[in-house]
Amino acid sequence: MSLEGLDRLRWQKDADEVAAIRRAAAIADAAFLEVLPLLRPGTTEREVAAALEYAMRRGGADGVAFATIVASGPRAALPHARATDRPIGRGEFVIVDFGAVVEGYHSDCTRTVVTAPASARHREVYAVVLDALEATLATLRAGMTGREADAVARERIVRAGYGEAFGHGLGHGVGLAVHEGPRLSPREEAVLPPGTVVTVEPGIYLAGWGGCRIEDLVVVADGAPEVLTQTPKALVEVES
Repeated sequence: MSLEGLDRLRWQKDADEVAAIRRAAAIADAAFLEVLPLLRPGTTEREVAAALEYAMRRGGADGVAFATIVASGPRAALPHARATDRPIGRGEFVIVDFGAVVEGYHSDCTRTVVTAPASARHREVYAVVLDALEATLATLRAGMTGREADAVARERIVRAGYGEAFGHGLGHGVGLAVHEGPRLSPREEAVLPPGTVVTVEPGIYLAGWGGCRIEDLVVVADGAPEVLTQTPKALVEVES
């Protein structure tokens, strides 16, 4: 069997694998809600990342899925920014991308908050990203291709005038590695089988200003997908 064939065998997760990923997602959800009060002006990105990683381990994670991303203000326009000593400012988006590991299986989640005062632009960008995510969750089914899934979200973002600001694929498989096949991208022609665990993570990134990404982890099914990420998706405006 080819390496590609071996990789595809990993796409479909059995019940035990999904249970481990579900547990990892639940630990990450609880940890994020625990550290949410830290996401206020004056706290550094690195302080938030360290607190979140500690909370996941204390909550039962065997480890963290990847180096936690905390990116605030103009740095939120960098999709893969690492946490720095930059203090979070007022009136800024803060992207937090994080995950836990349980029994070797990973989770992956992103939430974006805004520090008060939120502007009309913050609310507009967030609403477009959330609409793209919810539209995908409403239509994602086994039998779709990765390209078709990506197109659902991408068309919403393009229609809102932010197409050039969504520069990455919609998602990827998650399991024993935090990045596995299949991809949800304009170039993925493979069909999504039931039991595949993927991220759905639309985003808008505006250089010099900031960015927003909202990411859920889901199990693809013949009907509606199971959304493993339970952290609320409504925009949170954090007061100082």
